[in-house]
Amino acid sequence: MLPLRLRSLPDATRHTLAGGLVIGALALTLLALLVPVDSFGARPTAASASAASGDDGLGTLSTPYGPLTAQDRDFVRKVRLAGLWEGPAGRQAQQRGRRASIRTAGDHLVMGHSDLDRRDIEVGQALGLDLPTQPTEQQQGWLSELDQLQGDAYERRFVQLVRAAHGKVFALVALVRANTRNSMVRALATTANATVLDHMTVLEDTGLVDFEALVDPSPAPGAPASSATIPTAPLTK
Repeated sequence: MLPLRLRSLPDATRHTLAGGLVIGALALTLLALLVPVDSFGARPTAASASAASGDDGLGTLSTPYGPLTAQDRDFVRKVRLAGLWEGPAGRQAQQRGRRASIRTAGDHLVMGHSDLDRRDIEVGQALGLDLPTQPTEQQQGWLSELDQLQGDAYERRFVQLVRAAHGKVFALVALVRANTRNSMVRALATTANATVLDHMTVLEDTGLVDFEALVDPSPAPGAPASSATIPTAPLTK
C-alpha cells in the first residue's frame, strides 16, 4: 500500500514515483550481490591469509624439475637465510669459544653452511628464485645479542640459540623432503637434513644444551618476531 502522501498525488505522478522506488530497490539488491563481503572487512582476504602463512601467492609453478609449490620456494629462501646468520655465528664461535667443543661447533657451522649455501644458490638460480642477501631483523638481533656476551655466558647462549633454532626446523626439513615433487628441492632438503642433524649433534656434544628450556630462540630486545615462518625461527642448518 502506498503512503497517504503518495495516494494524494495524480495517478501519473504516483505511478512514476512507485516505479522509481521499485527500480531503486532492485538496484540496491544487485549492488549487494555484486560487492564481495570481504570488501567490508567481514573476514580476512585470501591475500592476507597467504601472507600470514608464508605463501607467496603464486601457487604451484611448472619447472623442468617438477612442480614447485609455495612451500618449496619458502624452504629454499629460508635455507639461504639460515646461512646468513649461522655462518657469522659459527665464525664468532671459532674465535671466541673458550671450550674446544664450542670451537668445534663453530667449525661445523661454517663448513656446513659453506656447502649448503652454495647448493642453495644453485637451486635458486635454476628455479628462478630471488634469494635473501642479508639476515632478517630477528637474526641480526641474535647476532647482536651474542656480540654483547663474553665467556661462559656467551658460550651457553650461543649453544642454546643455535640448538633451539635447529630443533625447530628439523621436522620442517623432513616434511619438505617427504612431500616435495621437485627434484632440485628434494636434493637440497636431503643435504639440509644431514647438515641440521650434524649441527644439532655437535652442539649437544658441548654439554651446554638446556633441554628443558628448548623453545624458539628469543629475539633480542627491540627485534620483531619473524613472520617467516618456517616457524618463528627462520630455517637453520
